[in-house]
Amino acid sequence: MLRKTLLIAFSIFCISTGYSQRNISDTTLSSFIFHVAYSFQSPYGDLTEFYGINSTIGGGITYKTDQNWLFATTTNFIFGDQVNNREKILSLGTTSDGEVIDGNGTITSLTFFERGFHVQAKTGKVFNLLAPNPNSGVFVMGGIGYLQHRIRIETQFGTAPQLMGDYAKGYDKLRGGFALTGEAGYLLMSNSRILNFSLSLEVIQAWTKNLRPYDFIEMKYYDDKLFSDTYLGVKIHWMIPTYQRAPDKYYYD
Repeated sequence: MLRKTLLIAFSIFCISTGYSQRNISDTTLSSFIFHVAYSFQSPYGDLTEFYGINSTIGGGITYKTDQNWLFATTTNFIFGDQVNNREKILSLGTTSDGEVIDGNGTITSLTFFERGFHVQAKTGKVFNLLAPNPNSGVFVMGGIGYLQHRIRIETQFGTAPQLMGDYAKGYDKLRGGFALTGEAGYLLMSNSRILNFSLSLEVIQAWTKNLRPYDFIEMKYYDDKLFSDTYLGVKIHWMIPTYQRAPDKYYYD
């Protein structure tokens, strides 16, 4: 997936360079901006019961006005391998010694992952501070969207029936719900058109509910309890602007 994302981004870059604006250094420009992003996140709130530090990778498209207002849509995929309380998660799927027996009657090893996604619409503004041109500077953004996360359990050979198919859904703690995002950082759109990126601090606050009907861990049907799930992370964007070319200027004596 990462290789495909980078290939698409490179292709867009090759196409868009022909439309890059020449006078970015002295004019505030409007543009559609394609971007890919990576973030490193730490969980807070109810997330910490089952999850540790994770990462996200994704992309989207932003429209920047000639007044430096930003309007964006983004999709990010959540992934990580720091899952807490593993013994509790598999309390019903293991032997008295805490081991998992696969379909062949042998002990199998398990690997735990966090998986999820976050889609959102954002708006904000670039303030022309500490910047080499009018299109760069400190920026702030806010957004609304939907966030979902779950636990993925993989067995050594994929042969443990108690952790496959519909049975796996009883252990995955799938939750999802409404999310708000706040982001602040620095955006650079270089005069050379090569180095375009942003670095920011991002906080995501989601209010999620269980999306499975039954919990194998607690041996009960899920209720409508609302969870407070918070991520705090550092995010970097690589951006590909597509400015319209300015008309040539001619001077006459």
